[in-house]
Amino acid sequence: MSHHSDQDHAWDLMEKIGLCMLVTHDGTGDALRARPMSAHVVRDEEAVFFLSDARHHKDDEIEINQNVCLAFADTDGQAYVSVTGTANVLDDRAKIGELWSTAAKAWWKSKDDPNIRVLRVMPSMAEFWDSPGKLVTTVKMAAAALTGHRPRLGENRKVAL
Repeated sequence: MSHHSDQDHAWDLMEKIGLCMLVTHDGTGDALRARPMSAHVVRDEEAVFFLSDARHHKDDEIEINQNVCLAFADTDGQAYVSVTGTANVLDDRAKIGELWSTAAKAWWKSKDDPNIRVLRVMPSMAEFWDSPGKLVTTVKMAAAALTGHRPRLGENRKVAL
């Protein structure tokens, strides 16, 4: 794969998987916190967006330390992406309207809720692992165990975004 197609593949995997663990620093030290979030991947803006609630700690943590990690995992398809980047908190009502979905109604009654914020993550680096799927991976691992050879389980790349 070329460098450009590796970047595209990382973005494609993020879009396909959609859910990730957003990892932030706790703001007071080296402790890390992770929570599941629904990612809105917008490749044209080179950003990943999340709807967030201003009453929760992640917004405060990002204000103190903008360095974050996004961990995407499709365990059925055996595809994973780890993204590092910087995040900021926006009170952007137009972007909230763009990102609003039926799923967001589980957390807020309407897109006009004044507590909704947008988290924007600007990725700088990604690493992906993409295998041919669970069945093929299982067969290759079993064959490797029998033959003593390391299995080739798919693609692994580090890419600048």
